Amino acid sequence: MDPQRVDGYLMTQVKNFNPQHLNLLRERMLQMDEARFVQVQMLSFNDPMIVLLISVFAGTFGIDRFIIGDTGLGIGKLLTCGGLGIWALVDWFLIMDATKEKNFQKVAALL
Repeated sequence: MDPQRVDGYLMTQVKNFNPQHLNLLRERMLQMDEARFVQVQMLSFNDPMIVLLISVFAGTFGIDRFIIGDTGLGIGKLLTCGGLGIWALVDWFLIMDATKEKNFQKVAALL
């Protein structure tokens, strides 16, 4: 794969991944064939900032966890009203990293 294309793609998606994942993604994408790289480019990712805003305004109902794919945790938050607000408050600090990790797992499944 062309290093310039990979670097360009990663530069546009840098906000969606943790910094420690970027080097691993770059190495694996450089080894990809063209068809697989197109599949990676077609993936849609959750924006961590949008998920944080959803967490602030509707995190008590677990909507933030449903959006990133943590259905079990979303049901738990929904049934406990965000752990009586404590779990919702803690998620304000954790949800961005959780979103970036889920985005990485989405790409890693194709690598």
